Amino acid sequence: MSEDPDPSDLFDFNSSMHETSEEAARAEQAAAQSLQSARILVVDDSKMMRMGITRDLKKLGFTNVAEASNGREALEKLRSESFDLMLLDVEMPEMTGLEVLAEMRNDASLSLPTIVISGGEDVSSAVSCIEMGAEDYLPKPFNPVLLRARVTTSIEKKKLRNLEKLRLAQIESEHARVVAEQEKTEKLLLNILPRSIAGRLKGGEKLIADAHASVTVLFMDLVGFTKLSRTTTPDKLVKMLNAIFSTFDLLVERSGLEKIKTIGDCYMLVGGAPELKEGHAQAAADLALSMIENLAKINAVNQTELSARIGLNSGPVVAGVIGIRKFTYDLWGDTVNIASRMESSGLPGRVHCSQATADLLRDEFELEDRGPVEVKSIGETHTYFINSRKIAEWSL
Repeated sequence: MSEDPDPSDLFDFNSSMHETSEEAARAEQAAAQSLQSARILVVDDSKMMRMGITRDLKKLGFTNVAEASNGREALEKLRSESFDLMLLDVEMPEMTGLEVLAEMRNDASLSLPTIVISGGEDVSSAVSCIEMGAEDYLPKPFNPVLLRARVTTSIEKKKLRNLEKLRLAQIESEHARVVAEQEKTEKLLLNILPRSIAGRLKGGEKLIADAHASVTVLFMDLVGFTKLSRTTTPDKLVKMLNAIFSTFDLLVERSGLEKIKTIGDCYMLVGGAPELKEGHAQAAADLALSMIENLAKINAVNQTELSARIGLNSGPVVAGVIGIRKFTYDLWGDTVNIASRMESSGLPGRVHCSQATADLLRDEFELEDRGPVEVKSIGETHTYFINSRKIAEWSL
C-alpha cells in the first residue's frame, strides 16, 4: 500500500518550480533590456523616412536610435561612435548604400551588422549590397513584425560574435600566459642544467647517467675571500662575489665549456661534457688564464687582494643528474678528485695541472715543470704550472 505524499515535499517542489520560473523571467527580462539598450543608426536621405523608422523602432522598444542624413555622415558617426546595427538606405544621392558598404569593407574598424532598406521594386541593388557585406534586406514600407524580427536577429548575432571574439581573446591571452610561463620555467631550468640535459628530462628520461671518455675538469678557489669576509659587510661581500662569478660565467659561456656549480667561493666547470668538445683541455687552460686576468681587474676596481688558485685534470668521468628536489648535474670519478687536488695543492695566482692535462697542452702552452709533488689521497705525482700560450713562430 503506497504512502501518502508528505505535504512538505509538495511545498518544496512548488517552491522549486516557482524559483525556476522567476529565474527564467529574470533571464528573459535581462535579454530584453540588453536588446533595447542596443544602439541603432538609421541612414536615409529622407527626413520623413528617418523619423518614421525611428518612431517604429521606439514603438518596438529600441530607444537608443541615432540618425544620419547621408552616407558620408553615417561613416563619420561610425568612426566616432559605437553602434550595434545600422539600417542603411540603398538609394541616396550623395553616397549610395552600396558605396557606404564598399567603404566599410575596406576598413575593418567600421565592421557593423547592416540591414539595407529600399523602396524600389528592383531587388538587384539589395542583392549587390548583401554581396558587399550587408546582413539582411528590408523593403519599404516596413511590416512591424518583420522589422522587429530582422533587427532583433541582427543585434543578437552581433552580440554572439562579440562574445566569441571575447572568448577568443581570452583564449589567446591565456595561451600567451601559458607560453610565457613555459619560457620562464625553461629559462630557470637552463640556469640549473645544461641545455641538452634539460631537453632529455623534458623528453621524459627518468635517469640520466653518461660516461665521458675524455674531459677536462677545472676547480677554482678564491684565496683571501674568507679573510675579506671578516671585515666586509654582507651585502658588499655578496655583491663582490656575484661580480666575480658572473664574470666567470660569461667567460665559460663564450668558451663553450659547462659550469657545474659553485660551492662557497669555489667554482667548478668541465670541458667535454655533456657535449663532446674537441680541444677541451686547451679551452679550459685558456679560460683559467682569463680568470686570473679578469680577477686582477676586479681587484683594481674594488681595491682588494683576492687571487685565484686553479687546478685542472683530464680524463674519464661519469656525469648525470641526481636528486628530486633542487636536482643538479654533477660529475664523479678519479678525474674529478685529482682536479680538486690540483687546485688545493696549487699556488695563489697560478694554474696548476696534472700530467694528463699537461700531455694535451704541451704543444700549445708554456708549461712550468713543478716536479714531483705530494698530493693528498694520491701520493707523489708529477704536476705543472700553465704560464701562457706559446707565441706562434712565423717563418718566411
